[in-house]
Amino acid sequence: MADRFTRREFLKRAAIGVATAGLATELSGLDPEALEGSAEAASGPTIAVASKKDPAGLVRAAVEAVGGMRSFVKKGDTVLVKPNMGWARRPEQAATTNPEVVAEIVRLCRQAGAREVKVVDHAVDRPDSLLLRMTGIADAAKKAGARVAMASSPALYEKVSLRRGKALTSAEVMRDLLRADVFINVPIAKVHNSTVLTLGIKNLLGIIWDRGAFHRSTSLDQAMVDLATQIRPHLTILDAVRILLTNGPKGPGRTDDRKIVVAGTDMVAVDAYGASIFGMKASQIGHVRLAGASGLGESDLRRIQIRHV
Repeated sequence: MADRFTRREFLKRAAIGVATAGLATELSGLDPEALEGSAEAASGPTIAVASKKDPAGLVRAAVEAVGGMRSFVKKGDTVLVKPNMGWARRPEQAATTNPEVVAEIVRLCRQAGAREVKVVDHAVDRPDSLLLRMTGIADAAKKAGARVAMASSPALYEKVSLRRGKALTSAEVMRDLLRADVFINVPIAKVHNSTVLTLGIKNLLGIIWDRGAFHRSTSLDQAMVDLATQIRPHLTILDAVRILLTNGPKGPGRTDDRKIVVAGTDMVAVDAYGASIFGMKASQIGHVRLAGASGLGESDLRRIQIRHV
């Protein structure tokens, strides 16, 4: 099943070393635009960075700048949208993906002709009903035309071989994702007490059943890269409308309104830019550094073509 998904992706769409308490003070120390280099010099993947709009407008602008949703979603497709809705937190606490961001993605998929859009996550907090209510994602996504669910049973997963795995050689992955035509990854940008930051690659831990296996492996960062090498989103849309600066991943903590959405087919490139939003370099985030070194994507901002919209 995983082999079929990987082939489909390439054929159809060709994607604890820092104390979080001190991270907020470093935000002004790194300018993302200063790091990106000239657009003419950059020869790597393209990402779009939308700013200074409402959340829905940010999504529309960023997606349009990387080709528009019709570049990814065709008439009759089934789309799986994977936000972060794993915590019992309100949207303003910035521990879960902004519901307006998710809703606009659903609308764009529907407008592109998607037969079905599924918004799914594997929650950490319980019960699922509390999370679905508190995050605001369920109501917003349903109104936009999606089916919303939590994948909270092992029966909803299938074992996938991680053929290039170094820390892990297999994982149980959501069956709905493996059978989807299009996979859109929608993380929220925030700090994390185990991985420094949680962005696109880290958000993939919500598609597997046994997160403990990743934490018990020889390297959590490498295990996440092992998964990302096998299961790659067609499109990653990073929600940095409001970011969590302390006490991540759950909070509550200090937040900052950034009013940014980043989109791209190269998840590593999106994560590299996401790190710069926190005043950090991709090399400081273990799994982003490993992903770049392994050839999974581009982690050097100087080589990434960045379209500001």
